[in-house]
Amino acid sequence: MRETANQFRRLGWDVTVVTIAAASWERDSGLDYTLLEQVDPEITVVELPLAREDLETDIRTFSEERALRPAKWLTSLRKREKKVFPEPVFGAWRGTLEQAVLDIHRQHPADLLLASCVPYVNLAAAWKLWETHGVPYAVDFRDGWSIDVVNGGEAFTPDSEAGVWERRILDHCQSLWVVNDPIADHYRARYPHVADRVHVVRNGYDKDSVPAIRPRQPDPEVGLTFGYLGTVNYSTHQLKVVLNAWREARAQEPLLRNARFDIRGHVGAGANREANGLTELIREAEVDGVSFGGPVRKAEVSDTYAGWDALVLILIGGRYVTSGKVYEYMATGLPIVSVHEVDHDASRVLTGHPLWTGACGLDELQLVSSFRQAARMAVEATDAERAGVRAHADPFTRESLMQRAVEQLAEHALGASHDLPVNGAVVHPSSDGVPMSDTERAGGVRA
Repeated sequence: MRETANQFRRLGWDVTVVTIAAASWERDSGLDYTLLEQVDPEITVVELPLAREDLETDIRTFSEERALRPAKWLTSLRKREKKVFPEPVFGAWRGTLEQAVLDIHRQHPADLLLASCVPYVNLAAAWKLWETHGVPYAVDFRDGWSIDVVNGGEAFTPDSEAGVWERRILDHCQSLWVVNDPIADHYRARYPHVADRVHVVRNGYDKDSVPAIRPRQPDPEVGLTFGYLGTVNYSTHQLKVVLNAWREARAQEPLLRNARFDIRGHVGAGANREANGLTELIREAEVDGVSFGGPVRKAEVSDTYAGWDALVLILIGGRYVTSGKVYEYMATGLPIVSVHEVDHDASRVLTGHPLWTGACGLDELQLVSSFRQAARMAVEATDAERAGVRAHADPFTRESLMQRAVEQLAEHALGASHDLPVNGAVVHPSSDGVPMSDTERAGGVRA
């Protein structure tokens, strides 16, 4: 989303981002403020006073029902949320989001609204602006709404309330972005009349997130270091399989005798952050060289990768899930151990990667072999092989992926004419990709 906004600015668009208050993000999973350093300073950010009520931890604010019957209170809350919009947790945000875009449009008329999901209640704001003022909109679904990307299959039927909403939104959208081909196929089959508006816009990776130079020289005597970086959102069963395989691999493989396994990222949300079954399992595995170092700030991601010799890619879901980290992992030039289903979109992305051990699901014995293989790869990989890995990742830089997607959407939104009156001014989009001057931007197209 950051790169999307920046790319619209590059084209000379006047961009306003609507989000929730920083304190609300902090209550959920925390914030990495270093990411703001890469946001174009001319982008306007509007923060709304919205927060997840269920993540409030100050018991002095609890109602009597919540204090005495928390489970009943939560069930009642979810029902209230879905009455406003058919989405639990975020449905009650609908009115505030709708009013926000109406107010912004009233002050400075917009020419396009891009709704980024999740939450899906953002779609209600896009529809409100379209219904009230006819402002065109596009949808960035990423994983999609009507598809259960983790378990596969349909998330809800076409005649359900959510199904009616999705059909209504997609009938009139300018463009629909999804993260991979299986999800795109789902939407083209479900809504054939909008098939030509469905576009695969992959996540990609940022160049500054991977080391610019050759990774460190692995030293088995000192100890190889395997690393996982990403949200720890998988099941305790999946983590147990990984840790059991790691323990056995260290016992079998001489190269892993002194090896360490460093897990970094967010674990849990709200009051459960870093206080759940996953972190307990990691603590129990300290004797096997396993450690948890918490989240990594964006500015420190490259240095984190530079301190590792191999990577462990642990993912949930199957063929409908890609994960953004797979591209970043590829670009490091390090060996990769996959811990996910064989029929996973990450497998399609990694196919041809010369330092990938392959996908074997949760087969513990095969994972032992994968850890041992990755250790040998880390020690034996040639410069040519590492260069091949980086070349495999080159087409997936986030900047290039989003540049193409935004240019296509912007061109479609502006229509065939290159002279579009906006706010009493005439905008002349650059045809050669050169950003507009400050004078041209002053009357720029609103997003």
